[in-house]
Amino acid sequence: MNIFPAIDLYEKKAVRLLKGEYDKMTVYSENPVEIAWDFEKCGAEYIHIVDLEGAKTGDTPNLSTIENIIKNTKLFTEVGGGIRSMEVVDKYISIGVNRVILGTAAVKDEEFLKAAVSKYDEKIAVGVDIKDGYVAIKGWTEKSEYSCFDFCEKMQNLGVTTLICTDISKDGAMQGTNHELYKELSEKFKMQITASGGVSSIDDVKRLRTLDIYGAIIGKAYYTGAIDLKEAIEVAK
Repeated sequence: MNIFPAIDLYEKKAVRLLKGEYDKMTVYSENPVEIAWDFEKCGAEYIHIVDLEGAKTGDTPNLSTIENIIKNTKLFTEVGGGIRSMEVVDKYISIGVNRVILGTAAVKDEEFLKAAVSKYDEKIAVGVDIKDGYVAIKGWTEKSEYSCFDFCEKMQNLGVTTLICTDISKDGAMQGTNHELYKELSEKFKMQITASGGVSSIDDVKRLRTLDIYGAIIGKAYYTGAIDLKEAIEVAK
């Protein structure tokens, strides 16, 4: 299992939200590149980046910061946050992003998703944000008509290779992750499943590793020191 330490960007700073709420934001660093360096120092090979401003606007306000991280590290970089046009996908791929994550757009715009997968194949991932068993959209503010498993099946049929699945109720709450959900997902689907939301202890990492899933995202637990990133990466292997 691969560990994806996470940086959420807002106004070129590294921040964290609680359950996706912008009024519950903590700024952790004015220099996200330094955090990415620390990820590397701890043995990380991957990084998960979300542009929180992009999530609102559909644009790329933190593009230069992301490019700096790519230029100054060797990390495999995946980026999400409001990506809803091929122009933005192209922009991210052109600066060296390894994988682009589509969220609301994958739910609302099937033609765009198909076009992105057709053009970039495994460089396209889909973020599945789950609220009360349904896929949530628009920054987690609305529930779509898709149940979690119906949507995942649809993604698999459309040729999506990687899903990043977030249990919103667990995100940033430091109360553990939803192991049952990830177990079911890994058993039902052939895609690469990444667990996101609530990975808050080494025990969580150990339990997720037994599920044979592709990856786990560590966010708040890194910033608060609840998880030693170096240890988590070793345990995940």
